[in-house]
Amino acid sequence: MTAKDRIGDDRVVAVLDRAAWGINPVLDLVASDPFGIKARTFRPNAEQRSAAEKALDAAAWLLDIAQVPGTAAWDRAGDERRARWWLTRLGLLNTIVVAFPGVLGPLAKRLPLQDVLGFANQTVVLVAVAREMGVTERSAQVDLLASVLCRREIDSRTQLVQPRAAVPEQSGWKPFAMLGGMWSAARTLRAIPDELHKRPQPTRPYQLLGKVPVLGAVADYLGERGALVDAAVQAMRWIDGHTVRGAVDSLSPRGSTV
Repeated sequence: MTAKDRIGDDRVVAVLDRAAWGINPVLDLVASDPFGIKARTFRPNAEQRSAAEKALDAAAWLLDIAQVPGTAAWDRAGDERRARWWLTRLGLLNTIVVAFPGVLGPLAKRLPLQDVLGFANQTVVLVAVAREMGVTERSAQVDLLASVLCRREIDSRTQLVQPRAAVPEQSGWKPFAMLGGMWSAARTLRAIPDELHKRPQPTRPYQLLGKVPVLGAVADYLGERGALVDAAVQAMRWIDGHTVRGAVDSLSPRGSTV
């Protein structure tokens, strides 16, 4: 009996829908500006400023240079540049967490933690990329996730048998919101264990090196980064196949088809 036989499309859709339900408001938090620092990037600095204002302006400048969502630089960026930001900046942070179990070497490979975190990381990044490319409807996000991460071509709107929860309201600014979002997604995705290995995986050399204690963390990081880029490229292809788009491989650092 195959994994697909054991876990039906309806269950996969329900879990992915729940994950997307939790991820979207977390992504909104990243663009929030509770202290008004990002707003400073939209206006020139005042000539007469106090030391505190200079510090805030310096912080705003750094955020603008980094093109953080909600800044003037982010406002000027195009869709694909914004999508690349989530892949490089968010992916950089989350992949460190995904790779950390590699410190344990072979022992980590016997635990499902790394697969769960890797799947969750790709889920968060793909939802973020999809939003920037105009895929904001949750059912479309679920269809994308199912295609890229679970190798299932489905129509989630016909699979959801229970009323869907509305997107939760933001509960205010929270530090490390993205890491919290990934952990929350990981807890949700544990309900479909047989699907976790279907996601884009690190290449074979990195998988072998990942079994070496300590060194495995570095190998896992590089391998998971490559797998994340692969997932993002596949997501762009999926979006291109469902909407009018081009240059689907522009997210790949090599600019080549994966």
